[in-house]
Amino acid sequence: MKYLFSAWEELGPLLQGAPLFLFLDYDGTLAPIAATPAKAKILPGNKKILEELSNTLGIKLAIISGREMGDIKSRLGLKNIIYAANHGLEIDGPRIKFKSQVGLKFRKTIKNIHDHLKNKLSEVRGALIEDKGLSLSLHYRMVKDAEVPRVKALFHELVIVPLVKNKIKVTGGKKVLKIRPAVKWDKGKVTLWLLARQQFNQGNKKILPVYIGDDLTDEDAFKALRNKGITIVVGKTSGSYAQFYLKDAVEVGEFLQRIKLCRN
Repeated sequence: MKYLFSAWEELGPLLQGAPLFLFLDYDGTLAPIAATPAKAKILPGNKKILEELSNTLGIKLAIISGREMGDIKSRLGLKNIIYAANHGLEIDGPRIKFKSQVGLKFRKTIKNIHDHLKNKLSEVRGALIEDKGLSLSLHYRMVKDAEVPRVKALFHELVIVPLVKNKIKVTGGKKVLKIRPAVKWDKGKVTLWLLARQQFNQGNKKILPVYIGDDLTDEDAFKALRNKGITIVVGKTSGSYAQFYLKDAVEVGEFLQRIKLCRN
């Protein structure tokens, strides 16, 4: 995997001419990872350059996040972009609106897991359960190291039956465990769907997709875009399907600024 800025001579020309579709995760990509999801704020410089790029001819922007729709939209507040929330189960943007019709049984399963987790972890300081309607996350970043194995054990104990019955999908992340519907829809599939939709609108003009993310769930998009575009992981230097890496959210902003300069 190459450090992106060391490969700029290779990438710069690719970013100058073709229509671009930029896909970005939020937490750990546009905003530094914080102690709790509520404290994760986008860097001011990143928000400014996103707004500029959203109004740049030949560039389309989509935020692909695990956050729920109202949350991610309020944190960015930008109008001319696509928001794909809950890992693509909700999509909203110019001339597009979609919400997965996840069944009532799944919602009952999620509520049951939520209630049991809340009860079991009530005495574990720092454990945070985030109910996002169409998904659920258990954050343990603020849990004492000695308590983490217990938190994970309780979580897996509660999800094992619905997981085996294929009622839910469980993934990990940075100090978080996530529950989603057991549907064949992830960040990779939503990225390809949005790209195909934009390609149809553009006609014969080939679009170059650029995906930037830091999370385990972003790996689905890195795999989906293999040999199709530019994929960038934030923070990692190995163990990812991405072609390039950036060190942190600050460097993501620097990269976006370079794209802006390329288009002038």
